[in-house]
Amino acid sequence: MATIQKEINIKNKKAEFEYFLTQRYEAGLVLVGTEIKAIREGKANLVDAYCRFKKDELWVFNMHIGKFSKGTHYNHDPFQVRKILLQKRELKKLHSKVREKGNTIIPTRLFISERGLAKLEIALAHGKRQYDKRKTIKEKDVKRDMDRNYKFG
Repeated sequence: MATIQKEINIKNKKAEFEYFLTQRYEAGLVLVGTEIKAIREGKANLVDAYCRFKKDELWVFNMHIGKFSKGTHYNHDPFQVRKILLQKRELKKLHSKVREKGNTIIPTRLFISERGLAKLEIALAHGKRQYDKRKTIKEKDVKRDMDRNYKFG
């Protein structure tokens, strides 16, 4: 019996607030069986996740993938470090950008592709200052007020 798969789209909402996102990339992930099953159940969290290079390979740290509900003692470690799969030229480009002061790589979205593969959207980011964050909050409030007034006005 075929089961209907719901749309999996896990976002890092904190990323837009904390960083200016300049470039986005869609990358694959190296996962074990219980991890992909847990992602399909929607048990993932990207809030404190970040990416770092180790020996010319990109790895994601602090990405929480909860334990699979029907997993046994073979279940995975929720906070284990996972390898990100990108093309070599993209990795070189990102590596050179990260060496510049203030740039970092953060995961922004985790989703299941049409082929059923787990994909991670990562972004090259530059940290916001406190006044930039206040400006973002103010713009969001103004937009919400304008939308509210437009509906009822």
